[in-house]
Amino acid sequence: MKILVIGSGGREHAIAQKFVESPKVSAVYCAKGNAGMKRDGIQLVDIEETDHEALIEFAQKMQLDWTFVGPEIPLLNGIVDDFQNAGLLIFGPLQSAALIEGSKDFAKDLMTTYQIPTAKHQTFSDFEQARKYVIAQGAPIVIKADGLAAGKGVVVAETEAEAINALKEMLQEQKFGDSGAKVVIEEFLVGEEFSLLAFVRGTEVYPMVIAQDHKRVYDEDLGPNTGGMGAYSPVPQISEKTVSESIQRVLTPAAYGLVNEGRSFTGILYAGLIATESGPKVIEFNARFGDPETQVVLQRLDSDLAEIIDDLLKGNQPIIHWKNEGFSLGVVVAAEGYPEAYKKGSKLPDFEQVKGHHIYYAGVEEVEGQLLSNGGRVYLVEATGETLEKAQEKVYQILSKVDTVGTFYRKDIGYKGIK
Repeated sequence: MKILVIGSGGREHAIAQKFVESPKVSAVYCAKGNAGMKRDGIQLVDIEETDHEALIEFAQKMQLDWTFVGPEIPLLNGIVDDFQNAGLLIFGPLQSAALIEGSKDFAKDLMTTYQIPTAKHQTFSDFEQARKYVIAQGAPIVIKADGLAAGKGVVVAETEAEAINALKEMLQEQKFGDSGAKVVIEEFLVGEEFSLLAFVRGTEVYPMVIAQDHKRVYDEDLGPNTGGMGAYSPVPQISEKTVSESIQRVLTPAAYGLVNEGRSFTGILYAGLIATESGPKVIEFNARFGDPETQVVLQRLDSDLAEIIDDLLKGNQPIIHWKNEGFSLGVVVAAEGYPEAYKKGSKLPDFEQVKGHHIYYAGVEEVEGQLLSNGGRVYLVEATGETLEKAQEKVYQILSKVDTVGTFYRKDIGYKGIK
């Protein structure tokens, strides 16, 4: 098989690397990819993920078997619709189904209709009405931009003043443009968060092993939200009963609901969940693999990822096995200043001498054979161990042996599963 992966981050690196490992795959292309991917035999294609016409032309010219979409923006721009209209196989939801991620208001309506547990919420586009609602509800409270905001459109406000300031930024100052023209205000839920992803084809749901992401930029979950600073899988403090309940009460009804609404979903459905005293509740849905969850979840996949996707696209029953033992942990190394204005051009370390890990590159460029930082999240170091402590120890030992000048990382990824 010859496969194209669309996207350029660490998530796409992990997906493409899994495809490279398959004995059934002869070539893996990535558009646009990043320079670090080349080290794993992934071939870069210099086409932007927004240029559907050029991507279709490339897929036709190279006679690719199928295409896998990594990020959310192409999905919400209708890339799957465009490829299918051109007679090409592509894995990901149609534009209408991807709206489960593209609009938090739509996702909340779907959850209400199909009785999927989530936080009490209300949607506003008028600042004054939103302000009054915040004052009536009190803090802590959560403010979310309705549309996409690269993982940064969520404010967990500890005070009413903080919540009102977030409303001003989104509704009046248009900090997130059209994405923040509407906001969803929801109750603050208490409990352990976890990510549950699944391969979905219509009403068929094939759950993955769970992971836990670390959204805040600094140790002990301090500072602003980011796209994610690290993750680990499995999550020992989340019970099998909670996972089973999440599949039955969240993933299955969401897949059924989308089919019932004429928005049948094929692709990766991601539920960001919180285990509350009254059971698991949805924080958010995504219409694709999470980043950095992908980099640890796929390490625990025993089956051939390319074969699974091929079967799902061709109407066959996929064979999916997960490892029963061991833990995978990944730490994101980010550029100084992230998630605000960040430093570029830092030299990245050579990991060739350090064994027992995977490096997934994201915000990098290559200059005269040297990888340099060129984005907010630069790369992720992943290692696997018999216990979560051992996986954590391995990653931090690797990072302690290399030069991380111009970058930083959290020192406590996995702490909730260990304490």
